[in-house]
Amino acid sequence: MYLLVINPGGTSTKVAVYEDKKEILKKNITHTGEDLKQFPHVFDEYEYRKNMIVDVLKAEGFSLDQFDCVVGRGGLMKAIPGGTYRVNDRMVEDLKNAINGEHASNLGAVIARNIGDEIGVPSFVVDPVSVDEMIPEARITGISDLEKFSWFHALNHKAVSRKVAEDMGGKYEDFNFIVAHLGSGISIVAHEKGKMIDGSGGRTDGPFSPERSGGLLAYQLIELCYSGKCTREQMVRKVSAEGGMYDYLGTKDAREVEERAANGDEKAKLILDAFIYQVAKEIALYGASLKGKVDRVIFTGGIAYSEKIVHDVYEKVAYLAPKAVVPGEMEMEALALGALRVLSGEEEVKEYL
Repeated sequence: MYLLVINPGGTSTKVAVYEDKKEILKKNITHTGEDLKQFPHVFDEYEYRKNMIVDVLKAEGFSLDQFDCVVGRGGLMKAIPGGTYRVNDRMVEDLKNAINGEHASNLGAVIARNIGDEIGVPSFVVDPVSVDEMIPEARITGISDLEKFSWFHALNHKAVSRKVAEDMGGKYEDFNFIVAHLGSGISIVAHEKGKMIDGSGGRTDGPFSPERSGGLLAYQLIELCYSGKCTREQMVRKVSAEGGMYDYLGTKDAREVEERAANGDEKAKLILDAFIYQVAKEIALYGASLKGKVDRVIFTGGIAYSEKIVHDVYEKVAYLAPKAVVPGEMEMEALALGALRVLSGEEEVKEYL
């Protein structure tokens, strides 16, 4: 069984071909700012990206009609439980209309559906960005105008959780995990028996990251917003793209920060220590969400390649549970495996309503 996997990102489109569970092709198509500036909106990039995918497949000797399904990265649709979803008209319409904002991942489902329909095979998305399984009490913020939503790295969170559960001899639904996805963005989530019941991340709360501010002191943030020093657009950039390590040290590369700290840069050491401290505190927080019943603390994302950072964080939270380290991300594999679970009958496909 051959699967075509498509994962559009802000500056790239990842394409993979799987023969059952075996990856036989993986390509990363890069897009420069110059390439994309001709498109006013993300959805305007649809034909451009689709044609590049088709061209890459042809160049690698694949014809579209040999695929049994097409699976794409799910985007900013309405809040839904985790799982593998058939791409239907309602999903395509919501993504076209950017009901929860524009993001390159919105194109994943639409391109998958288009190619799938062309060749007469099903199209799916797996654990999209909008997966929301939070318990009601986790949504309350302290101000009735503000509600907490689930914007985590759901695809990778659930993929590494399934992998660790399998390594432990069971299923994802058998265990409780705290998963720390550490990358350019951070999300730390409590997983209870296969559900992401609470967590932090995105541009809203949790530890700062290489480029994001994480949670901020509310009163001081209000004062800064109304100080006249920054426009709304500048504040959005401070929080989402120019905060964290970058704001303090002028770099978004955690490896560089670690190297500078090791070479005697006291400010870099302080910021690195603060990052480790905040990540550990956030992991500990979700120990309470799981009533202390934690089977593993899982580290994933690009920063999890750092043995020092993982060691120093875990040293502070080792009392919770043994650790598992799955560095990097498993997004392409997770998309393929999610489709295979449905095609093999192991899991029932879900409908987006």
